[in-house]
Amino acid sequence: MNFPIKIKAVVIDLDGTLLDTAPDLAHAAELMMAELGMPPVPLASIKTYIGNGVSRLVKRVLTGSMDAEPDAALFARAYPIYQKHYGANVSLYSRPFPGVVEGLQALRARGMHVACITNKAEVFTIPLLRDTGLLDYFELVLSGDTLPKRKPDPMPLLHACKHFGVEPGELLLIGDSLNDTQAARAAGSPVFCVPYGYNRGRPVAELDLDAVVPSLLEASKLITKT
Repeated sequence: MNFPIKIKAVVIDLDGTLLDTAPDLAHAAELMMAELGMPPVPLASIKTYIGNGVSRLVKRVLTGSMDAEPDAALFARAYPIYQKHYGANVSLYSRPFPGVVEGLQALRARGMHVACITNKAEVFTIPLLRDTGLLDYFELVLSGDTLPKRKPDPMPLLHACKHFGVEPGELLLIGDSLNDTQAARAAGSPVFCVPYGYNRGRPVAELDLDAVVPSLLEASKLITKT
């Protein structure tokens, strides 16, 4: 790929790309486990569990496994407890990563369409973006429950293409994980990844992507509006 690439719209992942949300996700998990009378899970483990929505995060916290299913009764008890604590602490410690605000400002200055696409439920997404001062940068916010399918399915990206009136090849996804690269490739869109996020503890350079970018600001320098 020759840089800068010509783009009309940029869609950006939330957890691990825009915001360091792991401390609040871990805090809610700690409160949930305490309420259940179970031992806490380390922050380092929580970071590897992020990326597939709160339901899967809770299952991973309960089982200590990426794909195992917890006891159904335990999960039914734990899930609303987690939602309660995370909803009350969604932006307690979460902050934008370095270069995020500057990158968003650069994209807007160039006249790019900008959207946020996340697997996080809307009830958490909107307050989190608002509390951290990022909400107004986005023309469109697609949460994990906005559409029938979420990343790694391409549906959210294709929805954004239709919303902005652009072709998939004119829309860039910036993310931090396998979910993002799979969604972009399925949609036919280019994809950049930041190295500091939550890719299940694995380097993003191993993924099928077009560039690893140290920050959102640096990513903005690799594109131009078509």
